[in-house]
Amino acid sequence: MTDFPDGALQSQLRTLMDAPTYWTARAMQEQGSRFFQALGVALEAADLGNRRTIYRTWPAECWDFYGRGRVLEAAGEH
Repeated sequence: MTDFPDGALQSQLRTLMDAPTYWTARAMQEQGSRFFQALGVALEAADLGNRRTIYRTWPAECWDFYGRGRVLEAAGEH
């Protein structure tokens, strides 16, 4: 598990934890490999502690899908 020693990573974790999970999970489910599709389903169902675990375990990937989710949200996809 990543300890997020870097200030930028801490900031990303805070952003991920404060953001609704819907768009990140949707991007994972629509655009990810089978693994990340399943992780998107898990993220959508996760409680606070498990969301934190997912974000801390795959920080770069979650940040990437968060960005992709923001694009989906901006495009107004439903």
